[in-house]
Amino acid sequence: MSRKSASETSSIVDVEQRLQPIPEEARTASVSGQFWIWCGANIAPINWVLGALGVNLGLGLADTLIVLISGNLIGMSVFGLFVLMGQKTGVTGMVLSRAAFGRRGNYLPALIQATLAIGWCAVNTWIILDLVMALLGELGLVDPAAHNYAARIGVAALLMAIQVIISWLGYRAISAFERWTVPPTIVVLVLMSVVAWFFLDIDWSYAGPENAVLAGSERIAAMTAIMTAIGIGWGITWFTYAADYSRFVSTAMPRRRLYLASTLGQFIPVVWLGVLGATLATKNGDVDPGQLIAENYGVLAVPVLLLVLHGPIATNILNIYTFTVATQALDIKLPRRTLSAFVGVLAMVAVIFLIFQEDFAAVLDTWLVGLVAWVATWGGIMLVHYYRIERGRFDVDRLFEPVRTSRIADVNWAGYTAFFAGILATWLFMYGLIPLFRGPIATAMGGVDLSWLAGGLTSASVYAVLGPIAAAKYQRAPVPAVAKQPEVGV
Repeated sequence: MSRKSASETSSIVDVEQRLQPIPEEARTASVSGQFWIWCGANIAPINWVLGALGVNLGLGLADTLIVLISGNLIGMSVFGLFVLMGQKTGVTGMVLSRAAFGRRGNYLPALIQATLAIGWCAVNTWIILDLVMALLGELGLVDPAAHNYAARIGVAALLMAIQVIISWLGYRAISAFERWTVPPTIVVLVLMSVVAWFFLDIDWSYAGPENAVLAGSERIAAMTAIMTAIGIGWGITWFTYAADYSRFVSTAMPRRRLYLASTLGQFIPVVWLGVLGATLATKNGDVDPGQLIAENYGVLAVPVLLLVLHGPIATNILNIYTFTVATQALDIKLPRRTLSAFVGVLAMVAVIFLIFQEDFAAVLDTWLVGLVAWVATWGGIMLVHYYRIERGRFDVDRLFEPVRTSRIADVNWAGYTAFFAGILATWLFMYGLIPLFRGPIATAMGGVDLSWLAGGLTSASVYAVLGPIAAAKYQRAPVPAVAKQPEVGV
């Protein structure tokens, strides 16, 4: 294969800046990049916090690990189906969503996705700040017991700039960053795990807080709540991101290889770090990431923290990138790179808010439970539309038609009916930490949380009935003679 000329390379970079399908000649023939992207995005402190969250909220170690492993096995296996959508069509998740929600009806899902990307960027940056303060405390530069508000905000601004720059450069920079930084980080995680599991006083038989061991219906309810937050719920949160990156993989790549590379790239680090966090939390029940490291690793905290800082940055460059393409799907005529800088500012505002929050476990659980309410519902609709109605044969050009085209619904009534039915079902079966997220059915069942299952099945079932009726008219629409123009310029 001959090398691409400078002009060809430039044109490929330009393609990425506009909201349009990634052509075959601009795609990669390697599947390893997908593994490293998803692996890097999940080698982050947020995932040992997720493991510690189960222990912190009252579960024993065994129950926490059951929920963590089984839930993510289910969630990640479904995640792989969304990865295949991106490879097949070459377009982002929020562009694919236009087929099910309508040309302008899709503005709501795209707006929700952009907002959630900002929130995740803020949460992950907050995790970095906690680790940095723990590191500086080990070096004697700050008092780790103090608030250190000014130092935290200053470090956050620096880290946010790094994240924005990598995302600004685009997919190839993101892929290269993950490919070169994940392997050494894995080495550090091996060291962390060996020290934790063989040299620290881990309570492997930990059954819950003293004098408060959960049993019977209370135990089941707690397990389902944690399943929603850190088990299946964690895999679900990535559904809307999947196609944004798999669209760069050549259609010549066997689907099975892409599926396995992507799902294993998610599953391995999430479960590994979740188990690490849960076992560390048995020592003191703490969910705070800085405390988990500083109190358990002592002098080893310095090299560990220096390298593990990579994880949240690797996650946030995906959040920033996905924000930009989700915002472009709102028909906002701004270049992707301009939007990268804009989201950095918005995320910094959210970071400052999190800095002043005291009960991080409650904040995180509420955030994760809220995510499931919309992603499970959206996911059920998209799976039915792509694999049952379209049967994998998307007419991609139709998704880029201008507003009020005759080839795609302006607002798809079937998609919205299924969406709101799914949201309602999710809430009815939800049992979160705050009263707003406690539905009547979940409350009547003693706190059993099946929100992700109820929302996904309800939206999928409703759309399976109504979707084909709504889609029939537009699947038969003629193709216009005049070729469309790209939506967003560089």
